Parts: sequence; structure tokens; C-alpha cells
Amino acid sequence: MRKQLSHAALVLMAVAGLAACSPGGGTPSPSATSPGSTGASATATPSPDTETKTPAPSPSAAPATSGPGQGNAELAIMVKPSATGTPANFTLVCVDGVPAAESQHPDAAAACLAVKNNAALLSPAPRPTDQACTMQYGGPQEATVTGVVDGRPVETTFTLRDGCEIAAWNAAKDVLGSTGGAV
Repeated sequence: MRKQLSHAALVLMAVAGLAACSPGGGTPSPSATSPGSTGASATATPSPDTETKTPAPSPSAAPATSGPGQGNAELAIMVKPSATGTPANFTLVCVDGVPAAESQHPDAAAACLAVKNNAALLSPAPRPTDQACTMQYGGPQEATVTGVVDGRPVETTFTLRDGCEIAAWNAAKDVLGSTGGAV
């Protein structure tokens, strides 16, 4: 009997705590039925207290949007075949989607075209915490890309540890080079 009362008390305290954390103290408000609405207009902005699942943008730079970009890039690319393997290093310099003479990339033309066609390719949005990814291992390869694309700093790492990371690797395979080990 004591265990049941203790459990019931804990449940009630948890529910009360959740109600205290929600806007309006747990009582339904007019905006509860349509997020962001205040009853006056359907285009009203949500309250600053409204919780969202979208992470806040980085204050340092606006995120790159997917889609075509200017095609200007200065990148250092390192692809490690394994933790102890010798890395392959490339330099990629693109001007308006065309490789510059100083590029040392196995297929600079394809890499520059990939960067121009998708400006956000090397600045992927953070993976949502509720995203399901297949549990598969694509290999020990790891790639690091640093530099600038269309005036925005880039510093990203690609691995093959699960289905989502394999998909990101495959999307960037032209930039990662012929030794990228894409699956």
C-alpha cells in the first residue's frame, strides 16, 4: 500500500511539474489548438515561451541554403582510409564553379560543379535528435573539409558510421575525391 501511495505521489508531482513548465500553467490556451495563433490572427508570431524542436541558428553565420550557389571555394580536404592509414590531402579552389590552376584534386571539375550546384553540401544542418538512421557500418574512412564556400566558413567531418552519415558522404563524394571510399 505504501509503495502504491509513493508511486501515485511521484506521478502527481511529475504532472504538476510539467504543468508548471508549460505556458499558461498547464491550462489550455487559445493557441494550444493552433500553434503560433493568438486568436487575433493566424499569422501572429509564437510566444517566446513556446517550445520548438528546431535548434537556434548559429550566431556566427547564417546557414547556407541548399540549391545553387556562386561556386567559389577554397578548401582543404583530408580523407583518412582508417585510423592508422595515411591520409590523402587535396586542395580545391573554384571560381564561379570552375577549378582554378592551384587545385590539387583528382576530379576538380566535378568537385567545383558539386559545390556550385549545392551551396549547403559542405554545411549540413545539424541532425535532428529524433531522426532515425539505419544502423549500418560503412567503413573506417573519415573525411575532413575546411575552408570557405561562397564566403561562408566550412569545417565539417564525414564518416560512415550509420545510414545518415553514409548518405551525407555519398552526397559529397565528388568533393571528397576518388579516394573518398564512397559506398
